[in-house]
Amino acid sequence: MLKTLPLAAALATFATTAFAADAPVVTGKLGDETYLMSADTHMTLYTFDKDEKGVSNCYDECAGLWPPVFGEAGMKLPSGYSVISRKDGTEQVAYKGQPLYLWVKDEKPGDMTGDGVKDVWHTARP
Repeated sequence: MLKTLPLAAALATFATTAFAADAPVVTGKLGDETYLMSADTHMTLYTFDKDEKGVSNCYDECAGLWPPVFGEAGMKLPSGYSVISRKDGTEQVAYKGQPLYLWVKDEKPGDMTGDGVKDVWHTARP
């Protein structure tokens, strides 16, 4: 599986689709790989197997390593995306009910170093 690409090549191959003006997520493509990434930094987004549909189970140290993609209740999102309430009172963007996260060890757009971590973290794909 593709984990990283040189920055110039990665930026040259992004094919993004923004869904709504305030949506924090876009779809990216690197070569044949289509995945979800943050709209502002184009960093890869991930899902966590220990989450439940509409429920995040990543807090404290986990959230420090895997920052949630924060959203706002009522924000405009495309079909399949939603905003869930976290137990700490914040709002998080989810795709098909799965909360979305960044990974602190990804350094540049195109990095996918979080894919497969502890066999519970996976690149979010449409």
